[in-house]
Amino acid sequence: MDTGKTFEDLGLSKPLLTAIAAQKYGKPYPIQQEAIPAILSGKDIQGIAKTGSGKTASFVLPILEGFLNKKASRRRNLKVLILVPTRELAMQISEVISAFTENLEDEVKNLAVYGGIKVNQQMVQLKDTEILVATPGRLLDLISSQSVSLGKVETLVLDEADKMLDLGFKEEFGQILKLLPKKRQNLLFSATLDTKIIDLKKEILNDPVTIEITEEEDTLELIKQVAYMVSMDRKGPLLRYIIKNQGITKVLVFTSSIRTADNVCNKLNRNGINASAIHSKKTQSARNKAMLDFKLGKITVLVATDIAARGIDIHFLPCVINYELPRSPKDYVHRIGRTGRAGAMGEAISLVTDEEEQHFYIIQKKMGKRVEKVATEDFDLTGV
Repeated sequence: MDTGKTFEDLGLSKPLLTAIAAQKYGKPYPIQQEAIPAILSGKDIQGIAKTGSGKTASFVLPILEGFLNKKASRRRNLKVLILVPTRELAMQISEVISAFTENLEDEVKNLAVYGGIKVNQQMVQLKDTEILVATPGRLLDLISSQSVSLGKVETLVLDEADKMLDLGFKEEFGQILKLLPKKRQNLLFSATLDTKIIDLKKEILNDPVTIEITEEEDTLELIKQVAYMVSMDRKGPLLRYIIKNQGITKVLVFTSSIRTADNVCNKLNRNGINASAIHSKKTQSARNKAMLDFKLGKITVLVATDIAARGIDIHFLPCVINYELPRSPKDYVHRIGRTGRAGAMGEAISLVTDEEEQHFYIIQKKMGKRVEKVATEDFDLTGV
């Protein structure tokens, strides 16, 4: 619940408050209001909140406050380990940390490490790193080559822990936990609370503070949802028609497979709409370039699969389009939640075939919201 608190009320020092103001943050989100004081007090945390709820800053800010408080006694070794499921989320968190530390008098070095690039490059960069953001597999690679030690870690953060478990990282978790000091602060964040997360909580958290930020009705109310009923053979032309007719200049398009993502991207480009695709088969440099081009407005459309899109947080994204529906209602809400943020209106469009209509009905039922349907038989899609 929003208590009306400001960042000044949460126990943060002046250097961080200056950094927060420079990043044009307004009032703290609900999870920040609850998590920041609890983390500053040294408590273990279980946070349940979706992507886009402000949770990254909710743990980054108190962690940085801890470094500022220990300025005189600090030694340049690894003190904070942040484990994440995807490369994109690792880079995003690292960028947030860098933004907050850019103008601090005393540098706090952070580094994101993940697969997809040569491990030797990351080995060199590890020197003097105090905050490490890592995917589990690459972290174990670096540990096995004796490039990093976890013996001095004071804070462990598991971000999007439910997604990590879904991706099969349970065994890697076990290996990493054995290498950490037993005395440490643990911060566990997930979008859902299921049996696997409850088991993980029991394994690593000590008398935790539980913070649950539920889906707020007004969040979905900020998103205009519409479903275009269309035959499979007209999906591609309809997508291009919508983008051109509505004058859309920035849109995130979701597909359910790598093959479809590439096909949609190629057809958009052939028809004069600048697009790039990101998925697990793309090289890391290609994914980085696509994300940067999208953020800078060099391309209109970013086509993404669900796994590749996990962790993407683009402020002021006006529109998302489901070219294909996701498997679960939760993933649907996660997808459309990329728009309609920070109090701004957004639009979520789904292209739904007859075969998908029953599944879309289930999504609406779980969401508790009916979506306007638009027939498209009379749309003239020639030449698009």
